[in-house]
Amino acid sequence: MNPVVFIREKREGKKHRREDLEAFLLGYLRDEVPDYQVAAWLMAAFLRGLDAEETLWLTETMARSGKVLDLSGLPHPVDKHSSGGVGDKVSLVVGPILAASGCTFAKMSGRGLAHTGGTIDKLESVPGWRGEMTEAEFLERARRVGLVIAAQSPDLAPLDGKLYALRDVTATVESVPLIASSIMSKKLAAGARSIVLDVKVGRGAFMKTLEEARLLAKTMVAIGQGAGRRVRALLTSMEAPLGRAVGNAIEVREAIGALKGEGPEDLLEVALALAEEALKLEGLDPALARKALEGGAALEKFRAFLEAQGGDPRAVEDFSLLPLAEEHPLRAEREGVVQEVDAYKVGLAVLALGGGRKRKGEPIDHGVGVYLLKKPGDRVERGEALALVYHRRRGLEEALGHLREAYALGEEAHPAPLVLEAI
Repeated sequence: MNPVVFIREKREGKKHRREDLEAFLLGYLRDEVPDYQVAAWLMAAFLRGLDAEETLWLTETMARSGKVLDLSGLPHPVDKHSSGGVGDKVSLVVGPILAASGCTFAKMSGRGLAHTGGTIDKLESVPGWRGEMTEAEFLERARRVGLVIAAQSPDLAPLDGKLYALRDVTATVESVPLIASSIMSKKLAAGARSIVLDVKVGRGAFMKTLEEARLLAKTMVAIGQGAGRRVRALLTSMEAPLGRAVGNAIEVREAIGALKGEGPEDLLEVALALAEEALKLEGLDPALARKALEGGAALEKFRAFLEAQGGDPRAVEDFSLLPLAEEHPLRAEREGVVQEVDAYKVGLAVLALGGGRKRKGEPIDHGVGVYLLKKPGDRVERGEALALVYHRRRGLEEALGHLREAYALGEEAHPAPLVLEAI
């Protein structure tokens, strides 16, 4: 395999052979192919595209570039992925529901970056909770509890990590085949038999339009099915934040409330829809999801999960273990009906407060965040609080500015549906 000839093939829009693609990429992983040649290929692939077979080959090469977990001996191994959003604490609700319904929910999760939050960051709000673990610990907790969420392991799909870092600095991130293969390589390596995908659409999502989200979802489903997995995708709205809480500790509080049956209706709707799809993929009764939630089994599973990973299980009852910063209300400057709450701007507000990170590795404040008292469709009087801002003075004025821009009031509102499409 000649790297120059290989790059030229894609530059001219030709299709690669599988063995050439593997040789080129694994050569890069071993530092035998230099990054400038891979950068040239990434740009050619970005501009010329990859067909369905090439995308599957790329994904499988990345998945097999490190450890591949074997969950086949565990009952009904399932995984879930979200394409990122604002207030998206769905994994904290779906995981316990599925584990309490007879599945093994074993998931590798990431940290937040920019305006989107990360599941690991949220869970680290719980005193003592730890996401870093060995492969043996991961499998033991999956077997014993049925629910484990771990920080992304560098041993899992290492080629993806190396390629993503290069895409980030060569303006080649926004390519559907490259995005889909990056996501699915980690899902394949994590070993689940059934994978449910939550592809967000709207202002607070990576995919702004239904057409973009549909293409990404179809590409990921095709990859999963091509690799012999059961995959289903739901397109869900991210015009407004999901739930009312946006932050870290405050989102864990809301997720616990949801597991007690007290959570916001939109969060419960999306969580149950995803859980039901996963159960159907595994040939189980989708009604088990609501039964696990309403009967309290999902809450007990979440408590056991926290304890298994070093967290204080008392946080389920005692929210003083999930402390919040100083509270400041955002008040309405006029009366009206909330027409929209821009998810992206709410995410920027939490970022300004220190609840997110602008660069990888930055520390974050788990106690800051925003609680939305009013959402689309709600009526508000002049001077009434629209939201509560939890802050430590840092970035408060900037955050309030973003939130004022996020809220749009009018005479009436027509909130859009949450679950837009299934693929």
